[in-house]
Amino acid sequence: MKKIIIPLSLLSVLFINTVSAQFITSAQIDSVAKKTLATFDVPGISVAVIKDGKIIHAAGYGVSSMATGQKVDENTLFGIASNSKAFTAAALAMMVDEGKLRWDDKVTDYIPEFKLYNPYVTEEFTIRDLLTHRSGLGLGAGDLMMFPDSNNFTRKDIIHNLRYLKAVSSFRSKFDYDNNLYIVAGEVLEKVSGMTWENFVEQKIMQPLGMVRSVASVSRLKDKSNLARPHAPVNGKVQNIAIDWSDIANAAGGICSNLTDLSKWVIMQMNNGKYGDDLSKKMFSEKVHHEMWSPQTILEVGAPGSYNTHFNAYGLGWFLADVKGYKQVSHTGGLAGMVTQVTLIPEMKLAIIVLTNQQSGAAFSAITNTIKDSYLGVTGFDRIKQMHDRVKQNEAEAKKITDDIWASIAAEQKKAGNKTSIDNFTGTYTDKWFGDIIISVKNGKAWFDAVRSPKLSGEMLPYKGNTFIAKWNDRSMDADAYVQFELDTNGKASGIKMNAISPLTDFSFDFQDLDFKRVK
Repeated sequence: MKKIIIPLSLLSVLFINTVSAQFITSAQIDSVAKKTLATFDVPGISVAVIKDGKIIHAAGYGVSSMATGQKVDENTLFGIASNSKAFTAAALAMMVDEGKLRWDDKVTDYIPEFKLYNPYVTEEFTIRDLLTHRSGLGLGAGDLMMFPDSNNFTRKDIIHNLRYLKAVSSFRSKFDYDNNLYIVAGEVLEKVSGMTWENFVEQKIMQPLGMVRSVASVSRLKDKSNLARPHAPVNGKVQNIAIDWSDIANAAGGICSNLTDLSKWVIMQMNNGKYGDDLSKKMFSEKVHHEMWSPQTILEVGAPGSYNTHFNAYGLGWFLADVKGYKQVSHTGGLAGMVTQVTLIPEMKLAIIVLTNQQSGAAFSAITNTIKDSYLGVTGFDRIKQMHDRVKQNEAEAKKITDDIWASIAAEQKKAGNKTSIDNFTGTYTDKWFGDIIISVKNGKAWFDAVRSPKLSGEMLPYKGNTFIAKWNDRSMDADAYVQFELDTNGKASGIKMNAISPLTDFSFDFQDLDFKRVK
């Protein structure tokens, strides 16, 4: 489950005087969106701008599916991925308002079987800790239990297996993005509300707000006629990929929604939980809303940049930062083949929503920041070009790494008589939280198969010494990995360590957290 935070592109804006500004027009947004589609090779995008409680722009661009050519519009549904986390935080906030839990209640009070790597951390871990990415676990730790999603793990499995994941930092000392603890948060919600996370979000949040087309999971969507399909580069060419989003991770990233519905959600947020035509209804109190939008975990901040940013933090389900003297509340989300961004500047009564059906964070950032800059008065940047250049540089650096590896493999295979024997490596290996993998020979080729995650299947190519490269059959994943065998005193493989090859591999492929031991 991806977190994507990429600064990006903006149009120059001419301020007429200190009182009145020429904000970006719908025609200019149209132009930026179309340029973004072409620049970053994205099939479809939808964009909404909300100002002063009104939707002033909502439009779709491109196609929802390259296979069908259906056009994107303001009602096209997208998987919003980690933008679902704010819904999970809001649901728990509602329970705080009702007195059914407190932010600093211990998780074990509600889920006694919850256990982490350290007894002290387990004992002290709170509801607040579930939502703030400060557990001590590494980035994306354990995500392979629900990503790339073709697996048979259950939420019960995830809760149990968290105990096997090793810490990389001390408790509450460092930000490392975590999806699995939001899954736990969803289970806490069920314990205290008596409703599944899915039913709660749909009945207690979506229905009152009039989010009539939205659902808590794509599997709950009855009408898929206007559903955007995911796309990803496969061997350098963008194409449709299968919708394969795991229901077990709904509380971390399961919601499907559109511009029309999400606009109602952000308008309620900017009204401190109030909604309805006369704001007479209340989703949650101003007190808990303030808590969700208050810094909980501090993040590193680089140079102030064009937004003159001095702080960066995570609240409860939201990223927080200052931009040109204003508080910004935002989140991004990424699924296989789909990424999204929601940005609010509450003091300006401004919100921007960008939904896309390709996994290019540069695309949504280009549009968001272009619109944002017109309101903040940031001028003089061609940020689409700036970000495009940055993306190309990152891709070139990653390509050099992977090209060197494949060249090394090809050279080794050309050497006469250089046949790396697989005999000492075949067998079954197990990791405490991920389960079994099988190393075998198929049609004369060394092969890797993950028993509980069938997408992780592919040929293993000899690389150097006891290290192979796993080349996954599904080329849309872009996640080929080193498979390094550990040998016993007899020269037979006793264990396996793994790492992604490319620095651009999505962090949810947390191969580095695996520690396989041979079982047969």
